[in-house]
Amino acid sequence: MSVTYELRNGVAWLTIDRPEARNSLNKAVRDGLFDGVRRFNGDDAAKVLVLTGVGEKAFCAGGDLKEMSADALAIPPVDYVPQFGRNITVDKPTIAAVNGAAFAGGFLLAQTCDLCVAATTAQFGITEARVGRGSPWAAPLPLMIPRRVALELTLTGAPLSAQRAYEIGFVNRLAEPGDLAEVTQELAEQIAANAPMSVAAGKQTATLTAEYPLSEAFDRAETLWAPVYLSDDAQEGMAAFKEKRAPQWKGK
Repeated sequence: MSVTYELRNGVAWLTIDRPEARNSLNKAVRDGLFDGVRRFNGDDAAKVLVLTGVGEKAFCAGGDLKEMSADALAIPPVDYVPQFGRNITVDKPTIAAVNGAAFAGGFLLAQTCDLCVAATTAQFGITEARVGRGSPWAAPLPLMIPRRVALELTLTGAPLSAQRAYEIGFVNRLAEPGDLAEVTQELAEQIAANAPMSVAAGKQTATLTAEYPLSEAFDRAETLWAPVYLSDDAQEGMAAFKEKRAPQWKGK
């Protein structure tokens, strides 16, 4: 299989398994990613999705240029590769565990996740200009990192180190290569332990000011959070704190 799905203590690991081609995005991988995300969406036991690649050299090196050339690919369709919130809805949190090179479409995959943990040896690059391709998927990037850094990435095709990506806020946490899975799992479990309605509303709130003026974003945030305040889980959380026990979330 080109993409595997494994559930670890409430965390779904979706792994690109094509190391011989630097985990590049041929059709089998792209289809496997879509199938894996749909499986995650329907898996009630899975609270957080982690996207990663096999090995330590490449998270995903981007599109499979040999396949793209054979197909004479011009403009990729919108559903060419998963872009959360654009061509596939994912309400639960997602984390990219970047184990190596994240170039072109690999950068896209890291960008589309909510959070990013990277090995210290990882690199991030928008390399399309080097082969005459395009990166329309990078439109949200200036909302995540400084605009001039985003522009430099797009124009030069030169990669960023994991350290630099961390410094500008694209990466949440760094880990030594051998510790990447453990650090990512720890972060994912920390999220999974929280009230699911609060987590879902928090994810939605984070993007409001990118789409609406601040006054409207506040109003929409109030609407998003009202069902959370009124939920059984809100009462359970306070009761559990008072009784000094772990809360039992119901998601309602």
